[in-house]
Amino acid sequence: MNMNFNFFMNDVVGTARNEAKEAGFNELTSPEEVETAFAEGGTTLVLVNSVCGCAGGIARPAAGYALHKSEQKPTHAVTVFAGQDKAATEKARSYFTGYPPSSPSFALLKDGKLVSMVERHEIEGSEPIEVVKKLQEAFQKHC
Repeated sequence: MNMNFNFFMNDVVGTARNEAKEAGFNELTSPEEVETAFAEGGTTLVLVNSVCGCAGGIARPAAGYALHKSEQKPTHAVTVFAGQDKAATEKARSYFTGYPPSSPSFALLKDGKLVSMVERHEIEGSEPIEVVKKLQEAFQKHC
């Protein structure tokens, strides 16, 4: 069987992008878009999206559920895609001071400053509802 790897990866990436958008995240693909989005007032949930099957398959549905089912929620929800939109992801990560690169992950910013982080090691191997609870706790504390 001959499988075109690039075709396969484009399909996987496209699916992951669409899941984030359908969950309510605005996709940021350039450093300029990141700067503009992070300069907006209020709270901003950032999903660092990833094609990692195990953690990404938990992070995206958990994020959508948390955004739609939480009483308190962030003002904005945005996503950057690690390994795909590299410059945008690097710019976003520059705001996550004190944390190494992690994908997938979530950052919660308040007026452009990091107030909460959920790293990959807190997502991978967790049940989606556990990740939802972590996000909801951050929303309750900071939103």
